[in-house]
Amino acid sequence: MRVLVVLGLVAAAAFRVASADVQQQKDVLYLLNKIYGDIQDGDLLATANSFDPVGNLGSYSDGGAAVQKLVQDLNDGKLLEQKHWFSLFNTRHRNEALMLFDVLIHCKDWASFVGNAAYFRQKMNEGEFVYALYVAVIHSSLAEDVVLPPLYEVTPHLFTNSEVIEEAYRAKQKQTPGKFKSSFTGTKKNPEQRVAYFGEDIGLNTHHVTWHMEFPFWWNDAYGHHLDRKGENFFWIHHQLAVRFDAERLSNYLDPVGELQWNKPIVDGFAPHTTYKYGGQFPARPDNVKFEDVDDVARIRDMVIVESRIRDAIAHGYIVDSEGKHIDISNEKGIDILGDIIESSLYSPNVQYYGALHNTAHIVLGRQGDPHGKFDLPPGVLEHFETATRDPSFFRLHKYMDKIFKEHKDNLPPYTKADLEFSGVSVTELAVVGELETYFEDFEYSLINAVDDAEGIPDVEISTYVPRLNHKEFTFRIDVENGGAERLATVRIFAWPHKDNNGIEYTFDEGRWNAIELDKFWVSLKGGKTSIERKSTESSVTVPDVPSIHDLFAEAEAGGAGLAKFESATGLPNRFLLPKGNDRGLEFDLVVAVTDGDADSAVPNLHENTEYNHYGSHGVYPDKRPHGYPLDRKVPDERVFEDLPNFKHIQVKVFNHGEHIH
Repeated sequence: MRVLVVLGLVAAAAFRVASADVQQQKDVLYLLNKIYGDIQDGDLLATANSFDPVGNLGSYSDGGAAVQKLVQDLNDGKLLEQKHWFSLFNTRHRNEALMLFDVLIHCKDWASFVGNAAYFRQKMNEGEFVYALYVAVIHSSLAEDVVLPPLYEVTPHLFTNSEVIEEAYRAKQKQTPGKFKSSFTGTKKNPEQRVAYFGEDIGLNTHHVTWHMEFPFWWNDAYGHHLDRKGENFFWIHHQLAVRFDAERLSNYLDPVGELQWNKPIVDGFAPHTTYKYGGQFPARPDNVKFEDVDDVARIRDMVIVESRIRDAIAHGYIVDSEGKHIDISNEKGIDILGDIIESSLYSPNVQYYGALHNTAHIVLGRQGDPHGKFDLPPGVLEHFETATRDPSFFRLHKYMDKIFKEHKDNLPPYTKADLEFSGVSVTELAVVGELETYFEDFEYSLINAVDDAEGIPDVEISTYVPRLNHKEFTFRIDVENGGAERLATVRIFAWPHKDNNGIEYTFDEGRWNAIELDKFWVSLKGGKTSIERKSTESSVTVPDVPSIHDLFAEAEAGGAGLAKFESATGLPNRFLLPKGNDRGLEFDLVVAVTDGDADSAVPNLHENTEYNHYGSHGVYPDKRPHGYPLDRKVPDERVFEDLPNFKHIQVKVFNHGEHIH
């Protein structure tokens, strides 16, 4: 009888925890829904109107220092007004958003967290609030089970063509439901329009901005934890975007994107066809614009100087910190330091000397339509992580920085056979079950939050649909022979284009730098043969689409049991696992490397973890090896890999037959 009582108590406790999680989920959804109007939930609105942020300073881990500062600035009228555009790259805007984040991250309990969020939602700039709440939910232990709604439904203006937004307004005014088609920017006269489905994909946009929320450049460890391998993650996430973009270009008979050069014109112009909720159209840029200095931001010659200092550090094998000390980067940890410098983040050992190449370049590129502020234009798309990948120059910028990272990687000694082999383990078979075939399908999302509310005028169903790349499901089949006792193995799967756009085969060394990471997982190998079947839907480098706000509300009302798989939005959309390919079948080299899991793993029991954390597990990235291992270093002699029994290499084709599911 006592056992039953204990089990009952455990079940009751679990129910209370689940109920609390569901309430947190609802609170966050209400806080982010209809962001330009009052809170829609009566209880939460009452909290916003009655909450006193400085009424109980004991509810903050910093003794209330952050909230007192924010309240003081609010009362003094120093904060950015509501109904004004927000950009994280604007120093004032960022500092104000981080003031609210500072308050939320120091809350000791959910009542304080949600009370402050509701209170300041009603009083602060909407963009500052949305950013602060998103990063607080991501990083606060109080909200670790909360699923954030897709940003393209919270702030749809940043993701949706202005023509569609105008149609949504007309539908609301006429009280007529509508579902409107969104088109990618540009016309067939512009070759870049062939790959607009990639850079303008709302899932890719969400992936990019979410990563920068998970690993913000302004992060300080005083907030409570260290961001493990942040600089290396910065390199890898953008390297993968660059090589995937090139694969999409090859799929569409385009050459790989060229790198940005400060002394040459910006080849591709861009007309965003998007509008700020408040602030007018996003600025456009014609073709072949020559770089100009940007007032109060940077001179182009300063960008060249910063680049040369970073390249000098790579050539010398060390960087100089702010105290003049040398830090060795001629090792596998050097990429992490370089990433912190190039971005740069607060982790940079010497930001005054090495600057902030990436962040400043985003602003400089974004302002080339109005570099001297003559027309008082709002920020360009490159000044928002939500919209940056829409502009083809984003990929030119990151190809330019990727080549700097490659200089460092190429300076490291190549791996030897002894470095790479997994004694007693061999891959005897690698095959793909199912067709590697992609197609387009229409995706619908709500525009309810794009239009204003007016008293006496109810909402009507307003949405847009846009074609998105997807692929048919397939399975990797890998047979592994283990000649010894049971052991842990890491399985790494990559693919790179077999030929360039002129039909010339890539060398192994050229291909490995352009390798797309398809999956990485851990398995236990028993003695003898192990047959591994890994579904495309299981890929650890991708995530499923987050449900709509409407569906998240419905799931929360139902108890929230189905939300766990959406807790991490940091990863490519699973739809993008494969490049598009083409009707002829784009050839790829498919590679699998099976390496020593015990030597690789930074956290225990990885093979038992079905919920892979894309960029960390309890603050530690689970794989000790460098990103891209074992293909991250130059390969002067490909026979080293050909002779490895734990390495398998085949050729496959990816097809796209023009199928479009409406």
